[in-house]
Amino acid sequence: MSRPERLQFLSDLMLLAVAVVWGTSYGVAKSALAYYPVLGLLALRFGITFVVLSPALRPLRHADARALRGVLGAGVLLFSIFLCETFGLLLTRAANAAFLISLCVVLTPLVEWSLLKRRPSRIEWAAVALSLLGAWLLTGGDTFTLSPGDALILAAALLRAVTVCVTKRVMRDAALPPLTVTAVQSGVVAFGSAAVALLFARDQWQPVPSFAGHPTFWGSVFYLVLACTLFAFFAQNYGIKRSSPTRVALLMGSEPAFGALFACLWLGERIAPMAWVGGGLIVAASLLATVRWRKGVPVEVPAAPQQA
Repeated sequence: MSRPERLQFLSDLMLLAVAVVWGTSYGVAKSALAYYPVLGLLALRFGITFVVLSPALRPLRHADARALRGVLGAGVLLFSIFLCETFGLLLTRAANAAFLISLCVVLTPLVEWSLLKRRPSRIEWAAVALSLLGAWLLTGGDTFTLSPGDALILAAALLRAVTVCVTKRVMRDAALPPLTVTAVQSGVVAFGSAAVALLFARDQWQPVPSFAGHPTFWGSVFYLVLACTLFAFFAQNYGIKRSSPTRVALLMGSEPAFGALFACLWLGERIAPMAWVGGGLIVAASLLATVRWRKGVPVEVPAAPQQA
């Protein structure tokens, strides 16, 4: 296996790991929201992440205005995603949220085709169709009625598709290390959440629960910071730098299957047998996306990978 192929394989494994971690995040975040409001939780989670990653901001000193606009724009998109996701999670089941966010897999090829002018391959379209079928079965195979919370999660799925493509462009044109992009995104979400809470929703800005009295809350926060933010966003940005947005979305498309499983185990939500079949199809679609079906297809890697 050549070095580019090894880097691609490592990237694929990291993206699959992100799917597992983010699948668990719905149940963990729902537990944390029982103790602290949405905007306060976002500010706390991403504020801690920003402080930890602040040394990675040094490469921004050499970035031009276009690169700065791009990375800040990616941060604003991420902030919008988390507003929709976290408020939506308050108004729907964790399993529903995990399913609806998977529609990002269907939307990403269309957004990529529109923004980046890359037409997805037939194998990628087949994987998208398989993932969509699995997502439909995951709901029980019935007509799905959107609640307000479901609509917010669906909006987050569309914003995710746009964000993956925008971040791909930023990583390609600005040549910034993945950790730098992650640090900027975290800062935008943290400061944006705090600003919105202070200006428009003061009830969202409350005293932080104590360590001694709320171990479940702080355990959830540290898991969200370390696994679902620090690792997951670095891994996603690393993968975006080395893959197409459609491939990235497909590799992380198993997220709803893991989300439904975790919602069942952690929150006691019941999952029907047909839903498990749907989850299996989604995982199969993600695995289908990892296979290189034609020999000689070049692996997309940067000419000179930078170290964060």
